[in-house]
Amino acid sequence: MKHPETHLKSSEFITDIVIGMSDGLTVPFALAAGLSGAVQNNDIILTAGIAEIVAGSIAMGLGGYLAGRTELEHYQSELQKEYDEVERIPEKEIHEVKEVFAEYGLSDAHQELIARELAKDKDKWVDFMMKFELGLEKPHPNRATNSALTIGTSYVVGGLLPLTAYFFTNKPINGLILSAIITTICLFVFGYFKSKVTGQTPIYGALKVTLIGLIAAGAAFAIAKIIS
Repeated sequence: MKHPETHLKSSEFITDIVIGMSDGLTVPFALAAGLSGAVQNNDIILTAGIAEIVAGSIAMGLGGYLAGRTELEHYQSELQKEYDEVERIPEKEIHEVKEVFAEYGLSDAHQELIARELAKDKDKWVDFMMKFELGLEKPHPNRATNSALTIGTSYVVGGLLPLTAYFFTNKPINGLILSAIITTICLFVFGYFKSKVTGQTPIYGALKVTLIGLIAAGAAFAIAKIIS
């Protein structure tokens, strides 16, 4: 009988969604909450909220792109170093391969046999060293672009959810109440599924995400009230 695999896949994609949605739900909601305590017009809140979502999504997407490019450039740099080292100091690199297998309890004879066999194929040898010596996995060529689009889109989706309340109310305080309800539900659902996908306790994760978002919004509202 085949054993079902339950390991998490596409972790980078999920991570980008979590980054975008977390900030998207929290930051625009906190901004709208703060403005609700300072202004008397929903139009101001909507204008500021939409401007923040646009700016925030671009900034977050750019951050994701730069992080992806840095990851790829770092990998390529280390890859070149490994190719150079297996050419210049092959015996030292073979010794490092043996050290990896020594940690798994293989005998000296088996370490020697595997290291020498692996060294016959330079590409596989370097790939092995990248993964097991340096702990680096080859990034997807489109990682930077995909990350930017995923984070930016997730931020927009997350940011529009709390802001929609102000389209359907005529006073900021009413918009805030409805926005708080919508955002609380969204934060809880998002936190629940995020925790479920990442293998954490769903209810605990949902409550933690919800609490963080509400604390941020409450602080923004209180500060705006004090200043105004």
